[in-house]
Amino acid sequence: MGKWVTRAGAKVDRVACPWLIVKFIDPQAEFLFVPADQVQAVAAREGAIAFDAAGVELGHSEGRCSFETILAKYGLADPALQRLARIVHGADIAADLGTAPESAGLKAFSEGMALVVGDDHEKLRLATPLYDALYAYCRSQARVAH
Repeated sequence: MGKWVTRAGAKVDRVACPWLIVKFIDPQAEFLFVPADQVQAVAAREGAIAFDAAGVELGHSEGRCSFETILAKYGLADPALQRLARIVHGADIAADLGTAPESAGLKAFSEGMALVVGDDHEKLRLATPLYDALYAYCRSQARVAH
């Protein structure tokens, strides 16, 4: 079981990434949510993989959100995950909200969740069925496209 660390106050990318990590990379992952200025120190101390924070490999890079960076790093080329990545990208990066029509709904859900649920681990628990459903939707859309 690996440890993964990111900034506290999870919204779009910091909820989508743990879903991706557990489902496709590290099923036993343990997530640490810490103040932004402590991510790299906690990663070093805990031997954790840092994501979605300033200056880390698995963060925003080359116009990609962290979810997309993780897909690229781990070679996850599943067409459904690529579709889901476009939705997450649009929801996470305000300037790209129109990237996918579903992005606006995911952004609204994520921001609303952040308003009513303070604990980041609880956000992950509550949002997992949503991401499972979005992935299933993306799989069905990928089949229709081929």
